[in-house]
Amino acid sequence: MPSHPSVVTDAYARLAEACPSLVIGELGPGEPAPRGGGWVSAAALAEGGAELDAFLAWDDAQVARDYGQRARPDVVASFGLHRYAWPACLLITVPWFLHRRVPRLPVTHVSYDRTGAGMRMAVREPVSFACLPGDPAAALPGARVVPDEEALRAEVRAAVAEHHEPVLAGFGPRTRRRGRALWGMVTDEIVEGLWYVAGLFGAAEGERARHELELLLPGATRPYVGSAAFRELTGPDGKPLPTRDRASCCMFYTVRPEDTCATCPRTCDADRIGKLTALAAS
Repeated sequence: MPSHPSVVTDAYARLAEACPSLVIGELGPGEPAPRGGGWVSAAALAEGGAELDAFLAWDDAQVARDYGQRARPDVVASFGLHRYAWPACLLITVPWFLHRRVPRLPVTHVSYDRTGAGMRMAVREPVSFACLPGDPAAALPGARVVPDEEALRAEVRAAVAEHHEPVLAGFGPRTRRRGRALWGMVTDEIVEGLWYVAGLFGAAEGERARHELELLLPGATRPYVGSAAFRELTGPDGKPLPTRDRASCCMFYTVRPEDTCATCPRTCDADRIGKLTALAAS
């Protein structure tokens, strides 16, 4: 896919280096969004029609193939929403984390394909972007200069909400979840996506991400649910094990009751310590 340099190009390039399974291509002016194959636009997902049906059919087939059983339709829809929202949040949070630039990307500007070996996203140049004073990009068309870091964090929350509100409207009836539960999922995707990717940038960046996310989501920042919710447990060797408490449940327990994730609200601390210790050892 041709690359069109923009204010987010460097951030997406570094993301691709750290996480090769996620490829983000920028569309040039007037360049059509990719179609066919596994490509679907975020706008089509938001419509909640036949293209969302086809999108979720992939999740349904994947569960049957990998686990030898069918998942409930609402669980399939929850899997599909998670698999879209995780990279979609990174489109906004990574440029903010790396370069203090917050792009506005409505659903009409993003397409997604996860049917190959990894995930691919095609992104049209941001409608506008927020940045801080002193950023060289502040003189570019579409720049909105905000006074300080807290104002920029407000821009992150607004940009993620703007993109996801119509997507949640499309997925909501399929997941059988409503406002708070859906926004709890988005809250988790913001936190866990950036926390994971920042760790790939390096241990120091992973620690910085925890601090940045605690400031971004301190609690009572509607429509998001709760805070970043980081905390530490103590491993068998006395070393700290960072974890967090998810605001939502991905419903994977309905497929594999014995296999919950380390941040699942259903996972007790003793099991979390076991899972995190095994992960660290591997």
